[in-house]
Amino acid sequence: MTKGSEKNILVLNGPNLNMLGTREPEIYGSETLSDIEKNMITLAEELGYAIDFRQSNSESELVGWIQDARGSSSAILLNAGAFTHTSVAILDALQAVDMPIIEVHLSNIFRREKFRHHSYVSPAANGVICGFGSNSYILALEAAHKILS
Repeated sequence: MTKGSEKNILVLNGPNLNMLGTREPEIYGSETLSDIEKNMITLAEELGYAIDFRQSNSESELVGWIQDARGSSSAILLNAGAFTHTSVAILDALQAVDMPIIEVHLSNIFRREKFRHHSYVSPAANGVICGFGSNSYILALEAAHKILS
């Protein structure tokens, strides 16, 4: 991946997503975050993109990565995890970048606890994909590709 390239897609993952495969597999599935990354890289290469795939449990690190995406990425796919429902800082950072943003969730957040029904990410996102397990990421990549094409 070349910094400044218009063919880079930043995929950010928030807190606890590093635990995929072992954390509540009945909700999040049995695939690991590494499995999802490999599948995304395969599709991205077919579509002509490079994937920059990252995970952090730190809100400030995610905000920094979003800010750094200006000039180095053409889109952001974001599964902010629990920060989806709590972080005005992530919303502010997303609103400061000028690129397509796709909000991603493994589970259908609207079939879960009421507090998960509100997203601070959604107002900055072009769209939201949720409820399709690891395929949510693939659908998000395809959506970003259509927006960028």
